[in-house]
Amino acid sequence: MKLILSLFSPLLAVALLVSTTVMAADTPAYPRKKILFFSKSSGFEHGVVKQTNGQPSFADKMLQEFGKKYNIEFVCTKDGSLITKEYLAQFDAFCFFATGDLTTEGDDHNPPMTPAGKQAILDAVSAGKGCIGIHSGADCFHGHATTDMGPKRWAQDYAKADPFIKMIGGEFIAHDKEADAPLIIADPKFPGISAIPKDWILHEEWYTYKHYAPDLHVILAQDTAAIPQPSYARPNYPETWAHMYGRGRSFYTSLGHRNDVWKNPIFESILMGGINWALGRVNADVTPNIQTVTPGANELPEIYRKRARQ
Repeated sequence: MKLILSLFSPLLAVALLVSTTVMAADTPAYPRKKILFFSKSSGFEHGVVKQTNGQPSFADKMLQEFGKKYNIEFVCTKDGSLITKEYLAQFDAFCFFATGDLTTEGDDHNPPMTPAGKQAILDAVSAGKGCIGIHSGADCFHGHATTDMGPKRWAQDYAKADPFIKMIGGEFIAHDKEADAPLIIADPKFPGISAIPKDWILHEEWYTYKHYAPDLHVILAQDTAAIPQPSYARPNYPETWAHMYGRGRSFYTSLGHRNDVWKNPIFESILMGGINWALGRVNADVTPNIQTVTPGANELPEIYRKRARQ
């Protein structure tokens, strides 16, 4: 038996080497990174980020799984009192699935961040750290109603938008009933987007937005004609995007409301492609294209204008 093993050992060694080489080619050896996942819900708390009896939320658990695959340490918290310049220094990027004014205790009664903590986040991203927004990451720090989105008024409105909104790249307005809908691929070359099959349909809670950053690079756009509900009676608009905030990379996707979406490997590819870009692990052309891909992005349906005037 020892003779047989010794004869085949060279072949076995070659086979293992080939196998290891293939695996390395399929899975890039990314350097270790650390991301703060902040899910405080000063406003509505989504089920996917709800922590029960101190246990991690569904999203917390999924990010831990993704972290093992992509060599990322995710630190998940709802405690805003941790947010200081000194605490943030250990992280490479910040990921938000939060709601409301995060400097207030709000509905979930978790400790809020201070105004200084909020500014520390803005400063860190502007200086070069990454920013990721998932679903309700665009549902924070509201405070300016939009009544008319003509070009001049839009410029005035955007100037008044909260700095956090400008960092994320857009501000949530509302949504109607969950629906099956396709997405328009605006940039098939962006990391992770090649996993989306042709004619992909997803059942999701589709957000609508205002106050888009003028330098947005649209990755996926909402096909509004596919959702015959009042909130979507508007031209196609950005749904997943990237842009620069100072020297920092900011990525956002509206996807992630439902547990089954988090389990979908296509969502994983979209999200992790964006995260890897935000971390600077991969590069992409993020030349602003909002005016060419979604030229009517800032035209809101009358239903929103009526709400704003009331």
